[in-house]
Amino acid sequence: MSRLASILVFINSLAFFSCQQKPPAPNPPTPVNLATVRSQSVLYYDDYPATTQALSQVDLHAQVTGYVTAILFTEGTHVHKGQKLYTIDERLFKAAYDQAAANLKVAQGNQEQAQQDADRYQYLIQHNAVAKQTLDHAIIALQNAKNQTAAADEALKTAATNLAYSMISAPFDGTIGFSQVKLGNLVTASTTLLNTVSTDNPMAVDFLVNEAQLNYYEQLQRQKEHGLDSLFTIILPDHSVYPFTGKISVIDRAVDPQTGTIRIRLEFPNPKLELRAGMSCVVRVHNLERTPQIVIPARAVVEQMGEYFVYIAKDTTKQTGAADPASDSAAVQSKLRAIQVKVEEGQTIGSNVLIKSGLKDGDRIVVDGVQALHDGSPITTANRMGPATQGRGR
Repeated sequence: MSRLASILVFINSLAFFSCQQKPPAPNPPTPVNLATVRSQSVLYYDDYPATTQALSQVDLHAQVTGYVTAILFTEGTHVHKGQKLYTIDERLFKAAYDQAAANLKVAQGNQEQAQQDADRYQYLIQHNAVAKQTLDHAIIALQNAKNQTAAADEALKTAATNLAYSMISAPFDGTIGFSQVKLGNLVTASTTLLNTVSTDNPMAVDFLVNEAQLNYYEQLQRQKEHGLDSLFTIILPDHSVYPFTGKISVIDRAVDPQTGTIRIRLEFPNPKLELRAGMSCVVRVHNLERTPQIVIPARAVVEQMGEYFVYIAKDTTKQTGAADPASDSAAVQSKLRAIQVKVEEGQTIGSNVLIKSGLKDGDRIVVDGVQALHDGSPITTANRMGPATQGRGR
């Protein structure tokens, strides 16, 4: 009997001490900053490394052999179409031209004489005054004289061309570079490079875009006026913004299979000749979404296994006590929980990101403190809730 009593006392003692132990305290709510999602028109831009190019560029080669007798321009300056640039010793070509002109006159004289002989024998043959053979010879002589005149005329044209080639002129308006020859140098026809001339107004700017964007740029190219739908500007090497906007000139014929990119060429006016061929710059493509978009701070987005999530603050307020919330005996327990939702990211705009799906206007999202959260974490607001973004940026 005493053993049974001892067991009962022991069990009662355990029950007593168990009742005295308290359950572990729940984790305190994580302090976070919240923001309210609002749709808005968003202005943003993409930057691409680019290079300026001349729309046209020509290497000037000597087309006749001779010595350079004159250089008639200043290196690195703007030249006009037809402006004289170089003179190659023209004395031999001038002499050849004069000789060809004289030979043409002789041939023309011989042709005139042969024509007169043929006309005379044609008249005499009608009166049986000469043999038919004599007329035949006169007609053949006339044809030979005509051929000689034609040959002399072509020789004169060749001499005139060579004489003209002794003077090198600018093929179009543009900028000329450093001369590759000096005064008195011997140049060889079709071999010696004299200089390079490139157009300078307008100028081309080339950059590469991903093949996935090809359709977008083709649509822009078809638009006569880009307006605010797309505005092309460039950032110069000194980080200043070029004052003129450009337009799409050419989209390359094929995608590079190695990189999956395609070349786009823009055309920019260059009235002050600020742009030079070969400059490195940045093409800035501005875009304006006409339909309101949801943009939130990029720090509010959590990446997990290649997917993107945002924490939405959900009020899980519970009431205890009387069934009537207005009753004095009703106790209100206000709780906020961080609920994880999957989102689809769009364009990055500076420190913000465009959200294509997953959020709606009015959602309250966690923008600070997301690192300490998991789905369903209790949270408490550490700030006065404001809008998700200010609506402008990159």
